[in-house]
Amino acid sequence: MTSSTARAAGVPLSALDTPAVGYRRLRRVGVWLAAGLVLVLALVAGALIGPAGLTPGGVLLELVGALPGIHVDSGLSAQQQAILWQIRLPRVVLGALVGATLAVSGAAYQGVFRNPLADPYLLGVSAGAGLGATIALTVQAGSLSVPLSAFIGGLLAVGATYALGSSVGGGRSSSVIVLAGVAVAAFFSAIQTTWQQWFDDSLLAVYSWMLGRLSTNGWSDVLMVLPYVVVSWVVLLLHRRTFDVLAVGDIEAASLGINVPRVRLVLVLTATLGTTAVVSVSGLIGFVGIIVPHAVRIIMGGSHRILLLMAMLFGAVFLVLADVVARSLVAPAELPIGVVTALVGAPFFLVVLRRNRRLT
Repeated sequence: MTSSTARAAGVPLSALDTPAVGYRRLRRVGVWLAAGLVLVLALVAGALIGPAGLTPGGVLLELVGALPGIHVDSGLSAQQQAILWQIRLPRVVLGALVGATLAVSGAAYQGVFRNPLADPYLLGVSAGAGLGATIALTVQAGSLSVPLSAFIGGLLAVGATYALGSSVGGGRSSSVIVLAGVAVAAFFSAIQTTWQQWFDDSLLAVYSWMLGRLSTNGWSDVLMVLPYVVVSWVVLLLHRRTFDVLAVGDIEAASLGINVPRVRLVLVLTATLGTTAVVSVSGLIGFVGIIVPHAVRIIMGGSHRILLLMAMLFGAVFLVLADVVARSLVAPAELPIGVVTALVGAPFFLVVLRRNRRLT
């Protein structure tokens, strides 16, 4: 019996507090606490591990000394402190922002389009951002122009997707929008390939960007993407109940008073804004938006009231740890982080594919 049914029947809500319900609540609180603890440990691990030779004890003392009212001598030199605060920590924070945004955007796309295999690059963001970054890298317009060009390219691709979908009869339906995204992505990818053939001396730089990386210019990249990802997070979280309503179908959602085309447009553009912002500074990091939401569903269930926020937490953890592996596996060299996420994500994707096939 649900709480609304209990009220209608005059049954006290306290009667619903069975041991099973109490256990589920306790388990959920435990998962939240564990997720928060894992995130803190992942951030600390990202700060501790690196090729610069910083001692773990010194790094921990330096971090503790940054807390208000605590003054300790970490023993780190001025150069080591600069490495920690201006290189390593910005990279860890950027990894958390990118992972959280890709994960929550993937969960949003899957909810809006009711497609468990949707990801943040569904509507051509990756192709548009890739084209923009390729143009910036080949004309050598400066490192700061690469994120801006990727950002503009991603937004143009999504805008073209919606323009193409709207030009078709019934183009506001989710299936037509997805098909338009496939067409736009193919078109932008073709332009990118042609451009690369004209400037083949820049292929290494282009492929390095496309494989994903979290190298930063200090805190500037973090500050650049922070406003966009915060806006994206807030809007998506405010609509977390709307996602559950959309899951029952467009007709049913419309009967409940939701303007489905308008809400879908707002949610898709919001998720795209965050995705394009982080992709512009990190390159194309795949699988995060697929495997993290599905892992959360296995643990916490499919309600978006919990799924979106938990996906953000686990997405941040996943990408920070993936970056630690990328920095450590072949040190002092570094693997592209997209390779690490693909090594984990591809097998998980196959599991998800088989699981959803059994459910259909």
